[in-house]
Amino acid sequence: MKLELSSLRNAIRSLEKALLITADKIVQEDVSTDEIDLMKAGVIQNFEFSYELCWKSMKRWIEYNVGAEIVDGVTRKELFRRGLENKLISDIDIWMEFHRARNISSHIYDDKTAEEVYEIATKFLDYAKKLLDSLESRND
Repeated sequence: MKLELSSLRNAIRSLEKALLITADKIVQEDVSTDEIDLMKAGVIQNFEFSYELCWKSMKRWIEYNVGAEIVDGVTRKELFRRGLENKLISDIDIWMEFHRARNISSHIYDDKTAEEVYEIATKFLDYAKKLLDSLESRND
């Protein structure tokens, strides 16, 4: 069964756009700290949405192409291990870092945590694109 990947593609594109605009604004002198914080919050929100679509798309691909029982009720780490086995991703540890960042992003109460999640979101973009490429190239 062919996966519908347009939502994932759009989410990754939106994250990329948010990251580019934010990076551009950070270097401008006439942008306030509040504006930068607001843009970083937008990046974090795009990261959360993109991450959710990534792991769910990975799971669906495995269900359709390997077997639903392989991923039914597994932990996120086990799902990523299955993704690695099926050459959808290349690094379980970094995907677990993204998972941890997604979990703490729901509970951001301070600037330090927000900055940590923002930095992880900047790393996430390349991995999300690689996953999307893997899914698209094997979407039959």
